[in-house]
Amino acid sequence: MSTISFVYLTSEAVDMSNPLVIAHRCISYKWLFALSGTLLLFFISLFIGVGDLTWTGLQGSFTSEDWTLIFISRLPRTLALLLAGVALAVAGLLMQMLVQNRYVEPTTAGTGESAMLGVLFVMLVMPGASIPNKIMIATSFALFGTFIFLAILKRVPLRSPFLAPLVGLVLGGIIHSIATFFAYRYDMLQSLQAWATGDFSGVIKGRYEILWIGFFLTCLTYLLADRFTIMGMGEKVSTNLGINHSVLLLFGLAVISAISTVIAVTAGNIPFLGLIIPNAVSLVMGDNIRRSLPWIALLGGNLILVCDILGRIVIFPYEIPIGIVMGCVGSALFLYLIINRKDTTA
Repeated sequence: MSTISFVYLTSEAVDMSNPLVIAHRCISYKWLFALSGTLLLFFISLFIGVGDLTWTGLQGSFTSEDWTLIFISRLPRTLALLLAGVALAVAGLLMQMLVQNRYVEPTTAGTGESAMLGVLFVMLVMPGASIPNKIMIATSFALFGTFIFLAILKRVPLRSPFLAPLVGLVLGGIIHSIATFFAYRYDMLQSLQAWATGDFSGVIKGRYEILWIGFFLTCLTYLLADRFTIMGMGEKVSTNLGINHSVLLLFGLAVISAISTVIAVTAGNIPFLGLIIPNAVSLVMGDNIRRSLPWIALLGGNLILVCDILGRIVIFPYEIPIGIVMGCVGSALFLYLIINRKDTTA
Protein backbone atom coordinates (compact mmCIF):
# COMPACT_ATOMS: atom_id res chain seq x y z
CA MET A 1 0.00 0.00 0.00
CA SER A 2 1.34 3.40 -0.92
CA THR A 3 1.94 6.17 1.56
CA ILE A 4 -0.90 8.21 0.04
CA SER A 5 -3.34 5.31 0.41
CA PHE A 6 -2.26 4.74 3.99
CA VAL A 7 -2.80 8.39 4.89
CA TYR A 8 -6.18 8.29 3.13
CA LEU A 9 -7.37 5.28 5.08
CA THR A 10 -6.21 6.54 8.45
CA SER A 11 -7.46 10.11 8.12
CA GLU A 12 -10.33 11.14 10.38
CA ALA A 13 -11.89 13.19 7.57
CA VAL A 14 -12.30 10.30 5.15
CA ASP A 15 -15.49 9.64 3.18
CA MET A 16 -17.25 6.70 4.85
CA SER A 17 -19.10 5.92 1.63
CA ASN A 18 -15.82 4.68 0.13
CA PRO A 19 -15.72 0.83 0.15
CA LEU A 20 -11.99 0.83 0.98
CA VAL A 21 -12.58 2.88 4.10
CA ILE A 22 -15.47 0.66 5.18
CA ALA A 23 -13.30 -2.44 4.73
CA HIS A 24 -10.52 -0.83 6.74
CA ARG A 25 -12.90 0.04 9.57
CA CYS A 26 -14.45 -3.43 9.62
CA ILE A 27 -11.15 -5.20 10.19
CA SER A 28 -10.14 -2.95 13.07
CA TYR A 29 -9.56 -4.49 16.46
CA LYS A 30 -12.80 -3.01 17.80
CA TRP A 31 -14.83 -4.82 15.18
CA LEU A 32 -12.95 -8.04 15.77
CA PHE A 33 -13.64 -7.80 19.50
CA ALA A 34 -17.33 -7.04 18.95
CA LEU A 35 -17.78 -9.84 16.40
CA SER A 36 -15.98 -12.27 18.73
CA GLY A 37 -18.48 -11.37 21.45
CA THR A 38 -21.36 -11.95 19.05
CA LEU A 39 -20.03 -15.36 18.05
CA LEU A 40 -19.57 -16.32 21.70
CA LEU A 41 -23.15 -15.33 22.54
CA PHE A 42 -24.35 -17.17 19.43
CA PHE A 43 -22.77 -20.46 20.53
CA ILE A 44 -23.90 -20.03 24.14
CA SER A 45 -27.46 -19.59 22.87
CA LEU A 46 -27.17 -22.79 20.83
CA PHE A 47 -26.22 -24.88 23.85
CA ILE A 48 -28.71 -23.54 26.40
CA GLY A 49 -32.04 -25.33 26.72
CA VAL A 50 -33.92 -28.18 28.30
CA GLY A 51 -32.83 -30.63 25.63
CA ASP A 52 -29.32 -31.93 26.23
CA LEU A 53 -26.62 -31.36 23.64
CA THR A 54 -23.28 -33.15 23.92
CA TRP A 55 -20.07 -32.84 21.94
CA THR A 56 -20.15 -36.61 21.49
CA GLY A 57 -23.56 -36.44 19.87
CA LEU A 58 -22.49 -33.59 17.59
CA GLN A 59 -19.48 -35.55 16.40
CA GLY A 60 -21.76 -38.16 14.88
CA SER A 61 -23.97 -38.02 11.81
CA PHE A 62 -25.95 -34.90 10.91
CA THR A 63 -29.08 -37.04 11.24
CA SER A 64 -28.48 -37.62 14.98
CA GLU A 65 -30.88 -36.25 17.58
CA ASP A 66 -28.41 -33.57 18.66
CA TRP A 67 -28.06 -32.12 15.16
CA THR A 68 -31.82 -32.38 14.62
CA LEU A 69 -32.37 -30.33 17.78
CA ILE A 70 -29.94 -27.68 16.54
CA PHE A 71 -31.36 -27.43 13.01
CA ILE A 72 -35.02 -27.53 14.03
CA SER A 73 -35.00 -25.42 17.21
CA ARG A 74 -31.77 -23.92 18.53
CA LEU A 75 -30.31 -22.47 15.31
CA PRO A 76 -33.60 -20.94 14.07
CA ARG A 77 -34.20 -19.38 17.48
CA THR A 78 -30.71 -17.88 17.67
CA LEU A 79 -30.91 -16.54 14.13
CA ALA A 80 -34.34 -15.10 14.89
CA LEU A 81 -32.93 -13.33 17.95
CA LEU A 82 -30.08 -11.81 15.97
CA LEU A 83 -32.31 -10.70 13.11
CA ALA A 84 -34.89 -9.20 15.46
CA GLY A 85 -32.25 -7.38 17.51
CA VAL A 86 -30.58 -5.92 14.44
CA ALA A 87 -33.86 -4.80 12.87
CA LEU A 88 -35.32 -3.32 16.07
CA ALA A 89 -32.20 -1.33 16.87
CA VAL A 90 -32.08 0.13 13.34
CA ALA A 91 -35.82 0.85 13.40
CA GLY A 92 -35.35 2.75 16.66
CA LEU A 93 -32.55 4.81 15.16
CA LEU A 94 -34.64 5.55 12.08
CA MET A 95 -37.63 6.61 14.18
CA GLN A 96 -35.46 8.98 16.21
CA MET A 97 -34.09 10.58 13.06
CA LEU A 98 -37.51 11.01 11.46
CA VAL A 99 -39.14 12.46 14.58
CA GLN A 100 -35.98 14.34 15.65
CA ASN A 101 -36.31 13.04 19.18
CA ARG A 102 -33.84 10.72 20.90
CA TYR A 103 -36.44 9.18 23.22
CA VAL A 104 -38.80 7.74 20.63
CA GLU A 105 -38.89 4.23 19.18
CA PRO A 106 -41.63 1.98 17.73
CA THR A 107 -42.78 0.79 21.17
CA THR A 108 -43.04 4.37 22.47
CA ALA A 109 -44.80 5.73 19.38
CA GLY A 110 -47.75 3.36 19.13
CA THR A 111 -46.24 1.57 16.12
CA GLY A 112 -45.85 -1.78 17.86
CA GLU A 113 -49.39 -1.69 19.27
CA SER A 114 -50.78 -0.72 15.87
CA ALA A 115 -48.97 -3.68 14.29
CA MET A 116 -50.51 -6.01 16.88
CA LEU A 117 -53.96 -4.54 16.13
CA GLY A 118 -53.32 -5.21 12.46
CA VAL A 119 -52.32 -8.80 13.14
CA LEU A 120 -55.47 -9.27 15.22
CA PHE A 121 -57.60 -7.77 12.44
CA VAL A 122 -56.13 -10.18 9.89
CA MET A 123 -56.66 -13.18 12.17
CA LEU A 124 -60.31 -12.24 12.74
CA VAL A 125 -61.34 -11.02 9.28
CA MET A 126 -58.97 -12.77 6.87
CA PRO A 127 -57.63 -15.90 8.61
CA GLY A 128 -57.05 -17.64 5.28
CA ALA A 129 -54.97 -14.85 3.74
CA SER A 130 -51.45 -15.59 2.57
CA ILE A 131 -48.50 -14.55 4.73
CA PRO A 132 -47.43 -11.67 2.41
CA ASN A 133 -50.98 -10.29 2.46
CA LYS A 134 -51.15 -10.58 6.24
CA ILE A 135 -47.86 -8.73 6.60
CA MET A 136 -48.96 -5.98 4.20
CA ILE A 137 -52.26 -5.42 6.03
CA ALA A 138 -50.63 -5.42 9.46
CA THR A 139 -47.92 -3.07 8.17
CA SER A 140 -50.64 -0.71 6.93
CA PHE A 141 -52.12 -0.63 10.43
CA ALA A 142 -48.69 0.11 11.92
CA LEU A 143 -48.09 2.86 9.37
CA PHE A 144 -51.47 4.43 10.07
CA GLY A 145 -50.84 4.37 13.82
CA THR A 146 -47.45 6.04 13.32
CA PHE A 147 -49.06 8.75 11.19
CA ILE A 148 -51.52 9.43 14.01
CA PHE A 149 -48.57 9.78 16.39
CA LEU A 150 -46.85 12.27 14.09
CA ALA A 151 -50.08 14.22 13.60
CA ILE A 152 -50.50 14.54 17.37
CA LEU A 153 -46.91 15.72 17.78
CA LYS A 154 -47.52 18.54 15.29
CA ARG A 155 -50.43 19.82 17.38
CA VAL A 156 -48.88 19.43 20.82
CA PRO A 157 -46.33 22.04 21.99
CA LEU A 158 -43.32 19.93 22.93
CA ARG A 159 -41.49 21.97 25.52
CA SER A 160 -39.52 18.90 26.56
CA PRO A 161 -38.21 15.98 24.47
CA PHE A 162 -39.76 13.60 27.01
CA LEU A 163 -43.28 14.65 26.05
CA ALA A 164 -43.03 12.87 22.68
CA PRO A 165 -42.56 9.35 24.13
CA LEU A 166 -45.26 10.10 26.72
CA VAL A 167 -47.66 10.95 23.91
CA GLY A 168 -46.64 7.74 22.15
CA LEU A 169 -47.16 5.65 25.26
CA VAL A 170 -50.64 7.10 25.77
CA LEU A 171 -51.51 6.47 22.13
CA GLY A 172 -50.12 2.94 22.37
CA GLY A 173 -52.22 2.34 25.47
CA ILE A 174 -55.37 3.44 23.65
CA ILE A 175 -54.63 1.24 20.64
CA HIS A 176 -53.83 -1.70 22.91
CA SER A 177 -57.15 -1.18 24.73
CA ILE A 178 -59.02 -1.30 21.41
CA ALA A 179 -57.19 -4.50 20.48
CA THR A 180 -57.96 -6.00 23.91
CA PHE A 181 -61.67 -5.24 23.50
CA PHE A 182 -61.93 -7.05 20.17
CA ALA A 183 -59.68 -9.88 21.36
CA TYR A 184 -61.94 -10.40 24.40
CA ARG A 185 -65.05 -10.16 22.23
CA TYR A 186 -63.87 -12.85 19.82
CA ASP A 187 -61.98 -15.07 22.28
CA MET A 188 -58.49 -14.07 21.06
CA LEU A 189 -57.24 -12.59 24.32
CA GLN A 190 -54.63 -15.27 24.88
CA SER A 191 -53.15 -14.75 21.41
CA LEU A 192 -53.05 -10.99 21.92
CA GLN A 193 -51.25 -11.45 25.23
CA ALA A 194 -48.67 -13.64 23.49
CA TRP A 195 -48.07 -10.92 20.89
CA ALA A 196 -47.85 -8.23 23.56
CA THR A 197 -45.10 -10.10 25.43
CA GLY A 198 -42.04 -10.88 23.34
CA ASP A 199 -41.18 -14.58 23.46
CA PHE A 200 -38.92 -16.65 21.23
CA SER A 201 -39.61 -20.00 22.90
CA GLY A 202 -41.97 -21.05 20.11
CA VAL A 203 -39.63 -20.13 17.27
CA ILE A 204 -38.65 -23.17 15.23
CA LYS A 205 -37.65 -23.86 11.64
CA GLY A 206 -40.31 -22.48 9.32
CA ARG A 207 -41.54 -19.83 11.78
CA TYR A 208 -38.80 -17.22 11.69
CA GLU A 209 -37.89 -16.79 8.03
CA ILE A 210 -39.97 -13.61 7.58
CA LEU A 211 -37.47 -11.86 9.86
CA TRP A 212 -35.10 -11.80 6.89
CA ILE A 213 -37.41 -9.07 5.56
CA GLY A 214 -36.30 -6.93 8.48
CA PHE A 215 -32.66 -7.65 7.69
CA PHE A 216 -33.19 -6.67 4.05
CA LEU A 217 -34.82 -3.40 5.15
CA THR A 218 -31.89 -2.79 7.47
CA CYS A 219 -29.45 -3.11 4.57
CA LEU A 220 -31.64 -0.78 2.52
CA THR A 221 -31.55 1.76 5.35
CA TYR A 222 -27.76 1.63 5.33
CA LEU A 223 -27.69 2.39 1.61
CA LEU A 224 -29.78 5.52 2.29
CA ALA A 225 -27.91 6.40 5.47
CA ASP A 226 -26.59 9.74 4.22
CA ARG A 227 -30.08 10.91 3.26
CA PHE A 228 -31.52 9.94 6.64
CA THR A 229 -28.66 11.75 8.38
CA ILE A 230 -29.50 14.94 6.50
CA MET A 231 -33.19 14.41 7.19
CA GLY A 232 -32.44 14.33 10.91
CA MET A 233 -31.39 17.99 10.63
CA GLY A 234 -34.95 19.06 9.90
CA GLU A 235 -37.32 19.51 6.97
CA LYS A 236 -35.98 22.89 5.89
CA VAL A 237 -32.34 21.82 5.88
CA SER A 238 -33.01 18.55 4.08
CA THR A 239 -35.17 20.27 1.45
CA ASN A 240 -32.51 22.91 0.83
CA LEU A 241 -29.95 20.14 0.32
CA GLY A 242 -32.09 18.48 -2.35
CA ILE A 243 -33.77 15.75 -0.26
CA ASN A 244 -37.41 14.96 -1.00
CA HIS A 245 -38.50 15.13 2.62
CA SER A 246 -42.05 13.79 2.18
CA VAL A 247 -41.05 10.76 0.11
CA LEU A 248 -38.15 9.85 2.41
CA LEU A 249 -40.37 10.29 5.48
CA LEU A 250 -42.98 7.96 4.02
CA PHE A 251 -40.32 5.41 3.10
CA GLY A 252 -38.75 5.54 6.57
CA LEU A 253 -42.10 5.09 8.28
CA ALA A 254 -42.91 2.18 5.98
CA VAL A 255 -39.60 0.51 6.90
CA ILE A 256 -40.28 1.00 10.62
CA SER A 257 -43.83 -0.33 10.29
CA ALA A 258 -42.73 -3.39 8.31
CA ILE A 259 -40.01 -4.24 10.84
CA SER A 260 -42.46 -3.86 13.74
CA THR A 261 -44.96 -6.11 11.98
CA VAL A 262 -42.65 -9.01 11.13
CA ILE A 263 -41.28 -9.02 14.68
CA ALA A 264 -44.79 -8.84 16.18
CA VAL A 265 -45.86 -11.78 14.01
CA THR A 266 -42.80 -13.84 14.90
CA ALA A 267 -42.13 -13.11 18.57
CA GLY A 268 -44.36 -10.30 19.83
CA ASN A 269 -43.52 -6.91 21.30
CA ILE A 270 -39.95 -6.27 22.53
CA PRO A 271 -39.64 -2.94 24.37
CA PHE A 272 -36.76 -0.49 24.81
CA LEU A 273 -34.25 -2.15 22.46
CA GLY A 274 -34.71 0.45 19.73
CA LEU A 275 -34.41 3.18 22.33
CA ILE A 276 -31.31 2.43 24.38
CA ILE A 277 -28.95 1.08 21.68
CA PRO A 278 -29.10 4.11 19.32
CA ASN A 279 -28.77 6.49 22.28
CA ALA A 280 -25.81 4.64 23.72
CA VAL A 281 -24.02 4.52 20.35
CA SER A 282 -24.75 8.18 19.57
CA LEU A 283 -23.07 9.22 22.82
CA VAL A 284 -19.83 7.76 21.47
CA MET A 285 -20.09 8.07 17.69
CA GLY A 286 -22.46 10.97 17.06
CA ASP A 287 -25.39 11.09 14.64
CA ASN A 288 -23.73 10.03 11.38
CA ILE A 289 -25.95 7.06 10.47
CA ARG A 290 -23.53 5.55 7.95
CA ARG A 291 -20.85 5.38 10.62
CA SER A 292 -22.97 4.35 13.60
CA LEU A 293 -25.58 2.04 12.01
CA PRO A 294 -23.33 -1.08 11.79
CA TRP A 295 -22.50 -0.70 15.48
CA ILE A 296 -26.15 -0.16 16.37
CA ALA A 297 -27.14 -3.28 14.46
CA LEU A 298 -24.40 -5.41 16.04
CA LEU A 299 -25.04 -4.21 19.59
CA GLY A 300 -28.78 -4.64 19.12
CA GLY A 301 -28.22 -8.29 18.22
CA ASN A 302 -25.85 -8.75 21.15
CA LEU A 303 -28.22 -7.20 23.69
CA ILE A 304 -31.17 -9.32 22.65
CA LEU A 305 -29.00 -12.46 22.82
CA VAL A 306 -27.86 -11.55 26.33
CA CYS A 307 -31.42 -10.93 27.52
CA ASP A 308 -32.66 -14.19 26.00
CA ILE A 309 -29.82 -16.15 27.60
CA LEU A 310 -30.61 -14.56 30.97
CA GLY A 311 -34.27 -15.45 30.58
CA ARG A 312 -33.37 -19.09 29.94
CA ILE A 313 -30.94 -19.59 32.82
CA VAL A 314 -32.46 -17.57 35.70
CA ILE A 315 -35.19 -20.11 36.49
CA PHE A 316 -33.89 -23.04 34.43
CA PRO A 317 -35.45 -25.35 33.21
CA TYR A 318 -38.28 -22.81 32.95
CA GLU A 319 -38.00 -19.63 30.91
CA ILE A 320 -38.76 -15.96 31.38
CA PRO A 321 -40.09 -14.33 28.16
CA ILE A 322 -37.56 -12.02 26.59
CA GLY A 323 -40.08 -9.17 26.60
CA ILE A 324 -40.04 -9.16 30.41
CA VAL A 325 -36.25 -9.41 30.64
CA MET A 326 -35.78 -6.67 28.05
CA GLY A 327 -38.33 -4.52 29.86
CA CYS A 328 -36.39 -4.77 33.13
CA VAL A 329 -32.94 -4.29 31.58
CA GLY A 330 -34.09 -1.68 29.08
CA SER A 331 -35.99 0.45 31.58
CA ALA A 332 -32.97 0.55 33.88
CA LEU A 333 -30.63 1.53 31.04
CA PHE A 334 -33.14 4.09 29.77
CA LEU A 335 -33.34 5.76 33.17
CA TYR A 336 -29.55 5.84 33.29
CA LEU A 337 -29.41 7.55 29.89
CA ILE A 338 -32.03 10.10 30.93
CA ILE A 339 -30.23 10.97 34.16
CA ASN A 340 -26.74 11.18 32.67
CA ARG A 341 -27.37 12.64 29.23
CA LYS A 342 -26.50 16.31 29.03
CA ASP A 343 -28.16 17.17 25.72
CA THR A 344 -31.85 16.73 26.37
CA THR A 345 -33.00 18.87 23.51
CA ALA A 346 -35.34 17.38 20.94
